[in-house]
Parts: sequence; C-alpha cells; structure tokens
Amino acid sequence: MKNIQSLIRTMKNTILILSLTVCFACQNCKKKTSASNKEKQTDATISAIDKELDSLYNTGIFNGFTATIVDSTEIVYNKGFGYADVVNKKAYTEHTIINIASVSKLFIGVGLLKAQEMSLLDLDDPINNYLPFKVVHPSYPDEIITIRQLATHTSAIVDTEIYMETAYANKDTITLAENLKRYTTYYQNSPSHWMPLAEYMDKILRQGGEYYTPSVFADRKPGAQYEYSNIGAALCGLIIEYAAKKPFNKFTKEHIFEPLAMLSTAWFFEEVDMTNYSKLYYDELELPYYKILSYPDGGLITSSTDMGKFLTDLIKGYSGNGTILSSPGYEELFKSQLDESAFEKKKNYNVGIFTEKELTYNVIGHTGGDPGTNTMLFFNTKTKKGRIFIANTDSKKENSDAVMWGIWDTIGEFN
Repeated sequence: MKNIQSLIRTMKNTILILSLTVCFACQNCKKKTSASNKEKQTDATISAIDKELDSLYNTGIFNGFTATIVDSTEIVYNKGFGYADVVNKKAYTEHTIINIASVSKLFIGVGLLKAQEMSLLDLDDPINNYLPFKVVHPSYPDEIITIRQLATHTSAIVDTEIYMETAYANKDTITLAENLKRYTTYYQNSPSHWMPLAEYMDKILRQGGEYYTPSVFADRKPGAQYEYSNIGAALCGLIIEYAAKKPFNKFTKEHIFEPLAMLSTAWFFEEVDMTNYSKLYYDELELPYYKILSYPDGGLITSSTDMGKFLTDLIKGYSGNGTILSSPGYEELFKSQLDESAFEKKKNYNVGIFTEKELTYNVIGHTGGDPGTNTMLFFNTKTKKGRIFIANTDSKKENSDAVMWGIWDTIGEFN
C-alpha cells in the first residue's frame, strides 16, 4: 500500500510539474505574441507618422525640421526632414544643431535650482545680493526684487525697444540684402558689438547705463503681475554666474550638459562643431548667423537628440527620478508659482521656474522663436510623454501656422 501511495504521489507531482511547464510555456508564448503585436502596432504608428510628416514637409513651409517623441525612459521617435543647407542638399537630421531660442530658458530654471541645491543662492533672495551693480525700480526704490520674481516673470523688469535693438550682434560682417530688411532690428550690429553678459546687463539695467531707460521697469510693484521678460531671464543667468563664481555657460555645461551626455550642446559658436549647424531661412531666403548678448534667454545651440535626453530627464524628474536635481528640486521647477490674479490675459495658464504650464492640456514646457528658428518642447503630466519640434525656417506663407501645428499634432500620436 505504501508503495502504491508513493507511486500515486510521484505521478501527481509529475503531472503537476508537466502542467506548470505547459502553463508557463503558454504564458511565455502569450507574452511573445503580445510583445510581437505591440511591436507591430508601434511600427505601424511610426510608419504613419513618417508618412504624415513627409506630407507636411512637402508643403514647402519648412526647409528643415526635426520631430521628436520621448517618454520617461528614452527617445522613442527622432527624425529629421528636409535640408539643413538647401543649396548643398545637406540633410536636416537628428544630429543637426541650431539655436533653439526661448526654449533655452528651461536651462536657466534648472540651473537656478541646481545652484540653490548647492547652497549658492536662494530663490527668495534679493537679486542685488549677487549683482555687481544695483537694479532699482525707479518708481518703487524700496521694493525688493527677488530671484523668484525674475524666474516667474513678475519682477516688473520688461523688455524695451533698445533691448531689441542691442541684444543681437552679427556673427560676421554683412550687408543685409534688400529683401531681408524686415530683419534690420536683429542685424544692425556688427561683430564688434559683442560684449560679456555682465557688461550688457549693466548697460541695460543700471541707472545711468548706456542702454538704460526707466521704461525697462513696468509701472507696478515687483511681484504684482506676470509679464514675460527676456531681460529678466538673462539677469537670472548673470546671478548664477556671480553666485557660482563661474560663467553661466560653464556652469550649465558642468551641471546639466555633461551629466546628461548632451555632447553637441553649448551656448557659443566657438564651443560647437559648426559643420553640423543648420542654415537659417526666411522662406527660401538664407539669413545670416547672429549672436545674442543676453544669451541665457535664447542662445542655446543644440540638436533634437540632445534635447530628447533633456526632456526625458524632465519627465523622470516630474516623477521624482531625475538626474540633475533632487526630487524637491524638480517639484519646485514644475509647481504652479503664481495666483490666478497674476495673469491678465492668460487663462488656464501658470508658470513654474522658467517653465510654462498650459493647464487645460496638462502640459509643461516652453516655446521659442528667433530669426530662422522656431521651437517647441512640452511633456504631458498625465501620460509622461513629451515632444519636441525644431525648425530652421521663418515663414510668411499663409498656411505656415497650420503646417507647424499639423507637425505638432502628428507627433502627439504617442501621447
């Protein structure tokens, strides 16, 4: 009897093992089939995106552009369309570099919070604690302007005509073609106009400075109202310089670009491989290269590949797992900083630290535009997916906006 019971137990164990083996084999088969189906669906989606973006490129609005999609782990789509150099038929690729205009401000925000984590500054410190010259609102001389106010565009420092006329310098000595006179504001200054950031900010903001005008301050107290300010953003870059005792371009390289392996990213022509730099265009006309004296507010040179790495880290940071900042640092970067009363003309909108928040669409990021470059970078806080658009063309054509938003919506397929 014992032998029979032992035999039965052995048979049962054998049957159980065989059953489990078949079960696991079936589960693995299902997983493989599921993974295969997911790959097919992804391939089909990418193929559809390729087709639609090719069609939008063929409208003739943008000479060259990149479209990029990322999630919290990697770049999932990154492709160039058209030409970085139309005459020489040089393709615009994911490794092409170009100035990304005001999307650059995101790096001021991350830089500020990195400096705060290093105990170099505090967002609520008065700006005059760090500057080599005094910045004083002439109508409210006793009101303190803080770093946080600069970072949320509530400092009452606003852009002026003389800022627009002096903030750009030609890379090379040029004579602007007659058909490009609409860009005279940007191209009126020779290469010798270039000066260090501290010198330029001094001329703009110090009472008695060469470019100073009282209109650089709005007629309201600091902290009262949101008004977008390139000058205020550039001043934040300078504050980081003095707090860290290191030029802003070197600080961001050390604490942002290098940790994220953004190997093609820098602030100045001398720091990048110019053979990879795109030409700039106004429709079919080529624009000259320029430098930006207030460079932290819009002068970053980069590729869609490098920006994909940065956006991936922002998404990770939103979930508390970023590389550059601590979890509280990212939380400060993204949280809504202002009351609704700070916005006169914007609804369902708020700002983080140099981040724009479109609350209706649950997205955070920034836009940018300068002669010959248009950019957008945003991620969705619900889906944890983001997209980037970088183009080398300004356009006066009637359907240019429709094509740009068509590209943006197309790469939203993964969101």
